[in-house]
Amino acid sequence: MTKKIPRGKVTTYGEIARVLKTSPRAVGRALHENQCLIKIPCHRVVKSDASLGGYVGGVEKKIKLLRNEGVGVRGEKIINLNKYFFKFE
Repeated sequence: MTKKIPRGKVTTYGEIARVLKTSPRAVGRALHENQCLIKIPCHRVVKSDASLGGYVGGVEKKIKLLRNEGVGVRGEKIINLNKYFFKFE
């Protein structure tokens, strides 16, 4: 599912949970097990309040990856979640 999130966009744990009909926590637990961090770009998944949440590679690495893709990050939050939000259809 995270492979569908375009470069430069993010989605939320809740958005993925909505599509999969599960809980955001279940999505977070599943992504925490991700061993292929680049092939399965879980760094593009954030909390619904625009905070970054966790990342197996560390939050600093998540920030760096998002910024390299053009996503605005200030501190540990997406600057304008609406601007970068990807909604699954």
